[in-house]
Formats: sequence, structure tokens, C-alpha cells
Amino acid sequence: MNGIVLRARVRISRRCAASALFAALLFVPGGVAIAQEPPLHTATREELDIVKVVVTQEKAWNAGDIQGYMNGYKRSPDTIFMGRQMTRGYDHIFEDYKRNYPGRGAMGTLTFTELEAHPLSDTYAICLGHYHLDRAKKDGGPADGVFSLVLEKTNEGWKIVLDHTN
Repeated sequence: MNGIVLRARVRISRRCAASALFAALLFVPGGVAIAQEPPLHTATREELDIVKVVVTQEKAWNAGDIQGYMNGYKRSPDTIFMGRQMTRGYDHIFEDYKRNYPGRGAMGTLTFTELEAHPLSDTYAICLGHYHLDRAKKDGGPADGVFSLVLEKTNEGWKIVLDHTN
């Protein structure tokens, strides 16, 4: 659960920075109000299960296992990936990944951070986060962005049915 620990560390350092800035602003005439971040909470079993899908994908990716990475997606013609273009269907998404990341160099090292799981119902949830892809310039260079996932709880566990990665 690397992403969860990392998120907590980021929140703590931001709080410390915000507290220091607030203290400094107390001595400035007409100080500025600072908005506080939402408090951290203990993740539920359901939230951990949702985040586990993404953490498992990260591990598979970094092992060079695109098939293992794709196990996070629902095997359905209705599964959608939205990036620069929209791709419909598990098989098409899988083919795009194999074409766009033909080897370990192109795959680089993937890191997910600031993961947030938001159950919507007993069968649907959203997972938000940031990604960083570290790879050599000759293989496409580093890439960073954000993503939002819609997951459905299936007989095989939580599966991604919509991936919007930017």
C-alpha cells in the first residue's frame, strides 16, 4: 500500500508547511486565511480493496507484465479507456497497451501516488490518483498526470470499467 503511505507523508508535510505559513501570517497586518485540507481517515476494507487493484497494476507494470496489468480491467466490450482518444473494449485496450509499450524500455517504471478510493455504492467506486512514468528519453521520456477510474465490484473482485488518464 505504498500510495497510501506516500499520501499520508505528503499530507503531513503540507500541514507542517501550512502551519508555518499561518504562523508567519499572524504577524502580517491583514493576514490571509488559509484553507485546510480534509483530515486523514483510516481506510475501510472496501477502500483498501479498491486501492489494491491499482497497486497490483503498478507491481505488474514494473515487472514488465502487461497481461498482469490488464487483470485490473473488467474483461468486457463495454470497458472504456479515455486518454488522447477513447478506446472501447478490453481487447482493444489491451492491444493499444501492447502497441504503445512494446518492451521494458518503453514501459519504464510506473509509480502511483495520492490514491483516493471513493465507494459510490455496493457495486461501484471511483479511484483517483497521480501517476509518474520514469523512462529514458529515447524510450519516450518521463510522463506525469492524473487519472480517475470507475470500478465495478464483480465476482472476481473490483475491476476497472472506465479509465480516464490524462
